[in-house]
Amino acid sequence: MAGQQAEQTIHVGGEWRDAVSRATREILDPADAKPFAVVAEGDERDADAAVEAARRAFDEGPWPRTPTADRAALLRRVADLLVRDREELGLLESRDAGKTVEEGRVDIDCVADAFRYFADLVVGEGGGRVVDAGTDEVHSVVVHEPVGVCTMITPWNYPLLQASWKIAPALAAGNTFVVKPSEITPLTTVALIRLLAEAGLPAGVANIVTGPGQSVGARLAEHPGVDLVSFTGGLVSGTKVGQAAAAGVKKVALELGGKNPNVVFADACATEEGFDTAVDQALNAAFIHSGQVCSAGSRLIVEESVRERFVAELARRAARIRLGRGTEDGVECGPLVSEQQREKTEAYVASALAEGAVLRSGGKRPEPSDVRPAAGYFYEPTVLDQCHRDMKVVREEVFGPVLTVETFRTEDEAVALANDTEYGLAGAVWTADAGRARRVAGRLRHGTVWINDFHPYLPQAEWGGFGKSGVGRELGPAGLAEYRETKHVYQNLAPKPVRWFAG
Repeated sequence: MAGQQAEQTIHVGGEWRDAVSRATREILDPADAKPFAVVAEGDERDADAAVEAARRAFDEGPWPRTPTADRAALLRRVADLLVRDREELGLLESRDAGKTVEEGRVDIDCVADAFRYFADLVVGEGGGRVVDAGTDEVHSVVVHEPVGVCTMITPWNYPLLQASWKIAPALAAGNTFVVKPSEITPLTTVALIRLLAEAGLPAGVANIVTGPGQSVGARLAEHPGVDLVSFTGGLVSGTKVGQAAAAGVKKVALELGGKNPNVVFADACATEEGFDTAVDQALNAAFIHSGQVCSAGSRLIVEESVRERFVAELARRAARIRLGRGTEDGVECGPLVSEQQREKTEAYVASALAEGAVLRSGGKRPEPSDVRPAAGYFYEPTVLDQCHRDMKVVREEVFGPVLTVETFRTEDEAVALANDTEYGLAGAVWTADAGRARRVAGRLRHGTVWINDFHPYLPQAEWGGFGKSGVGRELGPAGLAEYRETKHVYQNLAPKPVRWFAG
C-alpha cells in the first residue's frame, strides 16, 4: 500500500474532494491487519462545508419540493443499483468489517429492501389527516413535512445497513443530509453516496464526510445549521451526541446498543428437534458477526433443569465454529473489527473468570492457519458458565463473541433476570407453551421480542429500545416519522370579524 493515492471520500455539494487538511487514513482488513484502501480524513472544516451544502440544497434546492412519487421512484432506482452491485458491495463490506461474504450479501439485500419499503410507504400515504373542526366553514388538515438538514453518525459493525436505515427514510421524507460513517469501516457508505448520484439525486442533497467522531461527529451534532441528529453506536458516545444536540434543541434519534437476554424454558427442549433448534439459535444469537451486533443474544438465561445438557452441547458446537477470513469458502465467522475490539473482549473474559465464571469453550486467540492470518484480529467463540448479574461481563455490552450463562427456576425469575439490565433493545423467549410465550413477551421490557427465534427484523416493523438502548425508532412508520415535522393547517373558508375588541 506504500504510496497508494487516497480516494476522494468526502462528498460536498455534488463534488468529491480531499479533506481540507489533506489528511488521510488507511483502512485495514481485520483478517490480516493490512491496509487495502486509503480515504480522506476530514475535520470540522469539512463538516461545516457539508452542512452548508445540505442547508442550501434544502432551503433553495428542488428535493424537498419534489413530488412524493418522484422521490419514491428515485429510491427504487437506488434499490435496483444495489442489486446490480450486490457482489461487489458484499465483498467490500466483508473486507471492511470482517464479516463473511455471505453476511455481506445479506446486508446488501436488506439495504435494498429498506429503500423499497420507504418508497412504498410514502407513495401509499394520503394528502394529510383531515381534522373535523365542527363546521363546514373551516378546512383543517394535519400534514407532514421534512424536518430539514439531517446529520447521521453510523457505526462500524453494519456500516451500509445502519446508514440505509437513516438515509432511506430521510430521502423519502424530502430531507437533505450529511452522513459520517465510522472511520474504521467507511467504504460501503461512500459507495452508496455514489449510487445516489447515479440514480439522479440532486447535488447537495446527499453529503458525506469521512473522519473521526471527536472532530467530524462532534461538529455535526452541535452545528447550528442542523435540524436533526441520528446516531447509532455506544452509550458513552451517544450520550455526548445527545448533549451536543440539546444545546440547539434539535430532534435526536439515538440507538445505543443492548445487553440482550435469550430465555430458554425447559419445555422448548422436550424433544430432540426442539433441543437442537434452541441450541442452534443460541449460537446464532451470540456469534453471528463475532458477536459484534447490537442485538446479539449475549445473555443465555436457561432453565436450571436443562442447563447442564444445554450448555455442554452449546460449548461443543461453539468450539467447532470455523473462524477465518470472511472471503474464504467454508468460513462461518470472521475476525473482530480491530485490535482494540479484541483487547476489549479479552479484558471482559479475564474479568469474568476473576469473578468466578467457568470457561466452557473459547476464551483465547485461535492458532493461525491458511484462512486465519496470524496478524488478524481473531478470537474464539467463548461460552462462560455460572455467571451472575454482579459480573461486569453480564452487565456491560462486550460487542465480541462472548456468551454468558445464567439460570432460573420459575417464570417470574426468568422475567426478572431478563429485565435486569439498563438496556432494553431486544430479547427472546423459547417455550412450547403458547400462553407462557405471550405472557413473557408481554412482560419483557425490550423494544423487540422474538418468540422461538432470534435476530430477524422486518423493515415494516419499528426497531429501537427501552432504557439506555436509546430514544426514537428506526424502520416502520415511526422510522419515517423521525424525519418529519407535523404541521396543522387551519383554513377559515368564510372569514368575518370576531369583534373581540369593541373599538
